[in-house]
Amino acid sequence: MADSTWQWDETLYAGSARHYSVGRWPYAPAIAEAIRTALGLDGTGRLLDVGCGPGSLTLLLAPLFETAVGVDADRDMLTEAQRRADEAGVTTVEWRHLRAEELPADLGTFRVATFAQSYHWMDRPLVARRVRDMLAPDGAWVHVSANTHQGVAGDDPLPYPRPPWLRIDELVARYLGPVRRAGQGSLPTGTPGGEAEIMLAAGFAGPTRLTVEQGTVLQRSVDEVTSAVFSLSSSAPHLFGDRLPAFEADLRELLTSAARDGLFAERPRDVGLVIWRP
Repeated sequence: MADSTWQWDETLYAGSARHYSVGRWPYAPAIAEAIRTALGLDGTGRLLDVGCGPGSLTLLLAPLFETAVGVDADRDMLTEAQRRADEAGVTTVEWRHLRAEELPADLGTFRVATFAQSYHWMDRPLVARRVRDMLAPDGAWVHVSANTHQGVAGDDPLPYPRPPWLRIDELVARYLGPVRRAGQGSLPTGTPGGEAEIMLAAGFAGPTRLTVEQGTVLQRSVDEVTSAVFSLSSSAPHLFGDRLPAFEADLRELLTSAARDGLFAERPRDVGLVIWRP
């Protein structure tokens, strides 16, 4: 990790799972099409989505494969993933409560392994080696680099005000302190980089890089932005302890005063796809 004192623990996203469906916008269908085209997918093979959270990417990509497995270390995230799968009528996905470091866990061989907003929380060299051994010879690792809670900053005109993200960050810092929180620890210098060196050292070849536009301007409510804040590891509900009601009241007051007719607008950020071959 960027901060060698940080240790993963089960509280990282405690209380956040139920906020994902409300506070984070879905991945655009164009992402599935870009992956299908780049990898020549034809509906065969298996997908492994590591750090799948509530299944946002897993369920989008599942139709491109015979079956899929979503792996996550947070049980509440998997409960939410199963709820969303049931709601969508998806029956080809299996959800497994595992840390990525516990792979391969007798899960077998996969055509594609995906990591979306998750790899930085793992022992990356170890996970890279283990997942590489789980891929078919013609398989691929796809890193999805995205931000689905906060749009592009700017002063270009939108139909409603942008959420006041700088003031939201200041409010979080007033309650939790200036150093970014993460589970029971903190990340004073943020999450780590250097992925390319790790992947090459693990024996991968590449990468191929693609950019996918997320789509048009989104309209967002006070409830949605509130949930977006609680969907983050740095402001997960458990971090506030008995001050959670006070924080949420202050957050909602801030958002209500900044919104127009209770609404905001944001322009989603583009999504980066980084493809590695075993």
